[in-house]
Amino acid sequence: MGLETSCDETSVAVVEDGSTILSNVIASQIDLHALTGGVVPEVASREHVEQVNAVIQQALDTAGITFGDLQAIAVANRPGLMGALMVGVSAAKALSYALNIPLIGVHHIEAHIYANFLTNPAIEFPLVCLVASGGHTQIFLMRGHGDYTLLGRTLDDAAGEAFDKSARLLNLGYPGGSVIDRLAKTGNPAAVKLPRARMGQVSLDFSFSGLKTAVQNASAIGLADYSVEDWAASVQQAIVDVLVEKTIRAAVSNNVRTVLAAGGVAANSCLQTVLRAACQENGCSFFVPPAVLCTDNAAMIACAGFHHILAGHEDGLDLDIIATEPLA
Repeated sequence: MGLETSCDETSVAVVEDGSTILSNVIASQIDLHALTGGVVPEVASREHVEQVNAVIQQALDTAGITFGDLQAIAVANRPGLMGALMVGVSAAKALSYALNIPLIGVHHIEAHIYANFLTNPAIEFPLVCLVASGGHTQIFLMRGHGDYTLLGRTLDDAAGEAFDKSARLLNLGYPGGSVIDRLAKTGNPAAVKLPRARMGQVSLDFSFSGLKTAVQNASAIGLADYSVEDWAASVQQAIVDVLVEKTIRAAVSNNVRTVLAAGGVAANSCLQTVLRAACQENGCSFFVPPAVLCTDNAAMIACAGFHHILAGHEDGLDLDIIATEPLA
């Protein structure tokens, strides 16, 4: 069983043999946080407390099993909102103790990468993975399970944050990423001239704060000059161009022929289309999970936990929660 409560989704899943999803229940808080235009940590934590027991039972019922059938408990314990993480870890510890089964703490970013192995368990190493979400934008090189080398990261805003902040500036709604993706399908991506922060020809790091400022400045003087569809398409293209360029450069420079995308932003249809085409052009295989496994979910936690067990890793009831910790 996997538990995920790192931010604003209360999710519990049952996964068999690391790849067969028997259940993956997600109780979303999107409507709740839409009222404030973003996640309020204390509100998120309280909602997890309200939801977690019911979601655990629903995951068991959907999987057609009982507590006695569980063999291990995996839980996201880092990074994330402290109060939110505490709810999931406390529930996981209680289950581990009561059932006398192993407890495994999982890094949230690692779990996003492993979402790919739920649908494609035979992915070959070495590989490069772009992890892009509301809080993270990073490129990793993996030579094997549990082997991570950080190649590039955002120096300020994450890609998902750039989507959300741009949508807020343009009054497009929340969550910004999905709204922009939908509107951009009928927009002109070249309509609004927006910058691409490439950080030089060698660096694989990202920077999206300048894009946010450019959107703010441009919209202040010319919001009515373009349709909302053109604004959305232009913002999306500015983010996608840099993500794809650096991911492909990371793969080519490391002589890697397998590329993964993960995280909430990986569900973006434009990113998937452009990155898949770029991979094909450069002789690389491309993998991305379905949208429900790109966003926060417990199946990816269970999958990562399964591979930890295979490697002989297990945690005790003193497992701690950590707000910020790099994967590599």
